[in-house]
Amino acid sequence: MTLRFGLLGAGRIGKVHAKAISASAGASLVAVADAMAPAAKAIADQYGCEVRSGEAILAAKDIDAVVICTPTDTHADLIEAFAKAGKAIFCEKPIDLSLARVKACLKVVRDTKAVLMVGFNRRFDPHFMAVRAEIDKGTLGAVEMVTITSRDPGAPGLDYIARSGGIFRDMTIHDFDMARFLLGEEVSEVSAMAAVLVDPAIGKAGDSDSVQVMLKTATGKMCLISNSRRATYGYDQRIEVHGSLGAATAENQRPFMIEVASKLGYTRPPLHDFFMTRYTEAYAAEIASFIAAASGKGKVSPSGEDGLAALALAEAALKSVAEGRSVRTSEVL
Repeated sequence: MTLRFGLLGAGRIGKVHAKAISASAGASLVAVADAMAPAAKAIADQYGCEVRSGEAILAAKDIDAVVICTPTDTHADLIEAFAKAGKAIFCEKPIDLSLARVKACLKVVRDTKAVLMVGFNRRFDPHFMAVRAEIDKGTLGAVEMVTITSRDPGAPGLDYIARSGGIFRDMTIHDFDMARFLLGEEVSEVSAMAAVLVDPAIGKAGDSDSVQVMLKTATGKMCLISNSRRATYGYDQRIEVHGSLGAATAENQRPFMIEVASKLGYTRPPLHDFFMTRYTEAYAAEIASFIAAASGKGKVSPSGEDGLAALALAEAALKSVAEGRSVRTSEVL
């Protein structure tokens, strides 16, 4: 069976998913929709699909599944519409910026028995998956502490900052999902600190650009998350899991994993400088996982409930910063 896709949104992440779908066995890209006609046409020309409206994709008999890469404030409405239309849904994070709206959306997904997967691509990074595999094998013993470092080479534009929902909902949300993935338990307490150290204009826009978050589970497991909108040395993506029997680390990746020795010392190539190149393999594996789940051959993960849980941690972090205290996740859910 070939899963026939419609793509909503032809921006940079839409291009990533169009490539992954077109390269996947058992999938075909049938149509693309975007408010910017040239962007949609570019993808259609590259991959041999049609340009259609979102309404046409919704009603189409020749489309089984959709990938939603539109602005965040459209996600929940689109998920509900396509769930009612009986199509499988892959949606970029977050489902919405409001916990109440996400809960209402997930009720529709449950009521329609729709397949919904949320785009937390880092779960599918082969290096991070290898760390999780060591946890599952028992190599590390009981997980005790997790450290996640995630720093961007530079801040996005202020127009994006203004509509992103803030650093916790936009950037740290990936790390909240990764923390749950590695800890293996739900987080019960959040303590966060935030500052504006990169660009004063980000602070004037009501956001932060540098944050540290401590998460704790009911059994005492902890995770430290470090985020910055500035890393002059490249796209900094590292994790460490410390357990009762040992530790596992996934270091930064480079386009070429080599080391050069000379009279000047030992040097290595710079890091990746963009998420689209750092996580190329993860995006491909993510779409492959969705295809399997939508075809009834695998489990949907990350699910809509995973998306809700990560957003709840973002809300707890915001509350922690605003009130200067640790916040129980039960306070925001």
